[in-house]
Amino acid sequence: MRHIFNFAIMTLSFAAMCGCTNAGSKTTTTANEEKETLPKVYMFKEISSDNLIKIYEALGREAKGKVAVKLSTGEPGNNNYLNPELIKGLVQKVNGTIIECNTAYAGGRTNTENHLKAAEEHGFTAIAKVDIMDAEGDTALPVKNGKHLKEDFVGKNFLDYDFTVVLSHFKGHPMGGFGGAIKNISIGIASSEGKAWIHSAGQTKDQEEVWNNLPPQDDFLESMAEAAEAVSSHCGDNILYISVANNLSVDCDCVATPEAPEMGDIGILASLDPVALDRACVDMVRASEDEGKAALIERIDSRNGMHTLDHAEQLGLGSQKYELVKLD
Repeated sequence: MRHIFNFAIMTLSFAAMCGCTNAGSKTTTTANEEKETLPKVYMFKEISSDNLIKIYEALGREAKGKVAVKLSTGEPGNNNYLNPELIKGLVQKVNGTIIECNTAYAGGRTNTENHLKAAEEHGFTAIAKVDIMDAEGDTALPVKNGKHLKEDFVGKNFLDYDFTVVLSHFKGHPMGGFGGAIKNISIGIASSEGKAWIHSAGQTKDQEEVWNNLPPQDDFLESMAEAAEAVSSHCGDNILYISVANNLSVDCDCVATPEAPEMGDIGILASLDPVALDRACVDMVRASEDEGKAALIERIDSRNGMHTLDHAEQLGLGSQKYELVKLD
């Protein structure tokens, strides 16, 4: 009887050991699978026209059909916008049209005539056609599961394009903390009235009224993420994101007299995931050994800028976890 009892104990012990071993293997496999599914963010430290093309090709998603290239043409007086000579090769490789929408604040790009004049003065019309998409009004895109917005008002002409290359200048921003891919497809693709809609967290499309009654900061940040979700869902797989982290002022290209950059350039980053891309850019700023980063970090944190990414992730727009792939 004792032998039977001892045998039973040994059998149970062996089974338990096998169970632990299998459980451990399953956990390891899951971890590996998770790593494989993380969005990739590609990076070049050297900022050049050739590397812009190479990083586009590394993404493995070809821009086909009628291609829009979304960038900021820059407010008159601001010189931090992406240099047309830097981006010319990529824009022409994809046979792209540069797209923009008019602003919702007083300045040099509030109407189509002045906006096109600014684009010409900054050298963009010399490298590609420029389309001010809300010249003839806007159209609504639905927002899924938005807290503040049920629809996002974008330039009417945005519907004319088959593919969108989001070419962002990563830098600070006076209201959002930083401007990158999410800001570029939310505020950037929104019509003039749509910009007011986002800034007011869905309370008004009046471009004058909005500035007199701004919502709580987090409501605005969440509205940016919700507008970005609408654009991303509209495009599906016909969109990609490239950010150039140079001229790292605390101010956006929409500021006529921006603060001078206090830290050096970081590089070119790109991804198919806008949340991962923006997070990687911010992570690069924080990890930099450049002491000048303090001003930009203060701008991001004082505006609670990371909340935009938290809300975007909750909406399913992307992931703040990513795999960084260095290409140089």
